[in-house]
Amino acid sequence: MSTALTLERMRADIAAMLHEDPQDILDDDNLIDLGLDSMRVMTLATRWREAGAPIEFSEMASVVTLGQWWSMIERAQQNGR
Repeated sequence: MSTALTLERMRADIAAMLHEDPQDILDDDNLIDLGLDSMRVMTLATRWREAGAPIEFSEMASVVTLGQWWSMIERAQQNGR
């Protein structure tokens, strides 16, 4: 991925996987309820790590919202991970 990872880029990636419009994916939506399964989460984790995000599938699996994932990435970046 050539663009820097942002909250909006993450939202767009999730929306594309779910065949939804990015504006329909809210920060506090339960992504599992929207249809995101573990295989898709693994794919996202790999894609976002390749973009430089310090996040692992196991961390992502412990929470269910985009806002929580973004917070984990921000915290890890602040801690120099």
